[in-house]
Amino acid sequence: MQTVTLPKIEIEIDNSILLSLKTSTDELAYKMKLYTAIALYQKRQLSLGKSAQFLGMDRLSFIELLKGENIPIFDYSDREMDEVLDDSKSLEDLLK
Repeated sequence: MQTVTLPKIEIEIDNSILLSLKTSTDELAYKMKLYTAIALYQKRQLSLGKSAQFLGMDRLSFIELLKGENIPIFDYSDREMDEVLDDSKSLEDLLK
């Protein structure tokens, strides 16, 4: 079994997993960090900026990364979209 060490995190991974993934421990560590940042962003536990910071990149680079993975930057529920549309209609009425 091989151990992948990240700053303050240590994960034991069987060598057969690395062989199946055909990847190095460094690449696997990066992918795990990447997938964690994406998951935390999608679950709204980290903002876009904090997710980018987690990966050591700027927001624009993180947006491009999400785009490359076909992950929406804005993922509003129907209720949230209705609220946005209602707010915009209210604003439009005020400006008339």
